[in-house]
Amino acid sequence: MADGTKQERKPDASGKVLAGAARSVSYNMLLQITFRVSTFVLNALILRYISKEMLGVVSVRLQLLYSTTLFIAGEAFRRACLSQGQHRDWTLTINLLWCSFPLGITCGMLLGYVWMALLEQPDPSVVANYSFGVWVYATSAILELSAQPLLVLGQATLFVKLKVVIEGLAIGGRSVLVAVLVVFFPQWGIYAFCISQLGYTVIYVSLYYAYFIYFIWKQRKKDDDFPIKSVRDIFPKLHSKQWISPEQAHLTLSFFKQGFLKQILTEGERYVMTVFDMLSFGDQGIYDVINNLGSLAARFIFLPIEEGSYLFFAQTLERGVPLEKQSKESITLASDLLKCLLKFVVLIGCTVLVFGQAYSYLLLDIYGGALLSTGSGPTLLRWYCVYVLLIAINGTTEAFVFAAMSKNDVDKYNQKMLLFSIIFLSSSWFLTKTFGSVGFILANCLNMTARIIHSIYFTVNYYKDTAFQPLYGLLPSVPVLCTFVASWFITYISEMHLCCDQGLFYRVAHIAIGGFCLLVVLITIWLTEKELISFILNQWKARKATSEEKKKL
Repeated sequence: MADGTKQERKPDASGKVLAGAARSVSYNMLLQITFRVSTFVLNALILRYISKEMLGVVSVRLQLLYSTTLFIAGEAFRRACLSQGQHRDWTLTINLLWCSFPLGITCGMLLGYVWMALLEQPDPSVVANYSFGVWVYATSAILELSAQPLLVLGQATLFVKLKVVIEGLAIGGRSVLVAVLVVFFPQWGIYAFCISQLGYTVIYVSLYYAYFIYFIWKQRKKDDDFPIKSVRDIFPKLHSKQWISPEQAHLTLSFFKQGFLKQILTEGERYVMTVFDMLSFGDQGIYDVINNLGSLAARFIFLPIEEGSYLFFAQTLERGVPLEKQSKESITLASDLLKCLLKFVVLIGCTVLVFGQAYSYLLLDIYGGALLSTGSGPTLLRWYCVYVLLIAINGTTEAFVFAAMSKNDVDKYNQKMLLFSIIFLSSSWFLTKTFGSVGFILANCLNMTARIIHSIYFTVNYYKDTAFQPLYGLLPSVPVLCTFVASWFITYISEMHLCCDQGLFYRVAHIAIGGFCLLVVLITIWLTEKELISFILNQWKARKATSEEKKKL
């Protein structure tokens, strides 16, 4: 791994640096997909061996402690030190990164006390040894921070595969370990998850140190560009002039302020659950599983579309420049692409929404058994299907908006994001208090709807006084809408009479009916959405031609 990584890391020109950064993004996406898939498979197994209360304590309460400690003590340092480019004093950078370790100890101890003394604790007869789990997860986060200097070193010097390999091995080790312990030693309870979490941290930290110690000793004489010349250099040490760079320290503080809002939006539901005690631990566990299950479509389908479309719009449109001063060809191309992408994601979202209503119960029963299919699980997943449609629309519209906005518009939008955050948190509290765990999904839908309305308003103003109407892509054709309505009605009747507790034959019949309805929907789309189908075929032909040209070269 050392030789291959080194070869990729050593750029001859800026183009290779950009290529390395692009590969890093691709590998990180691969890591996220791997993580989601492994979590998906792991949950399907362990859900049959643990209680929903245990699931809520581990996946919501303890994971929130772990992620909060890492965020407060680590993320701002990492982002600031990655933003300084290749030309830096690595002694000062390493010193600053090591500041996250004592800060992590302080945060871990304070948050551990809060989790123990100020928050509601689970019933010991249901989830025993909660206090042990709190201190293990806090310790895990602290130990992980000891590898942060090496993580930043690897990313800054373009070891593009290293992070993916190490985190992949650590996640795989944790998944296997927790599965074995839960299946063969179910009486261990929370100890199984604590051992697995510590196993993840040990693998993660050990591999980083082992790799870089090996690389420094074996490769340092062959690579004069590598900034670290001895093992001692990866640890803090006194500098002749100063301990840390004031510029980096100031940048760290700035990134912390920016990241705080992002953390609230990312983990807002868990904070509301934890601080305000809105749901029981069992309901928290069920909600977390539904959230992970429902987000698969967003991660695998909509996120790549959003990132790819943003890149295209950013390269095609001139930011902040009026339409009349831009190339007509670029404007037409951007409008056509936005219309087709909106039509594509809306059709996918509507498919998830329509068929999700009749197949949520069956999916959860197959995936997690009675633990998920009874109670609030199916209702949560049905509402999450509504949220998936909104995610699909919002991701594509915001990709266009962020690429077309002027710098002044971006600054104003950051202020609006603060307002969206307040709306989300306040609506989460009110709706969850009123409707239970469904309230979190309703709050997400409300937040996403507000952002979609903002994007639509911007797009309408952007294309006003022109003949372009890209937002028409939000409306499927009438035959497709009629087919969706008919499919919803047929599958709803099918679920009522065939699915619920009727045996294997009836469930297979219910699936067959859904498959037939889906086939009719796809045929209708093929026959009526001519513009979209033509766009997809053209993209496929272009990609195929590009691939053949590369082979010839």
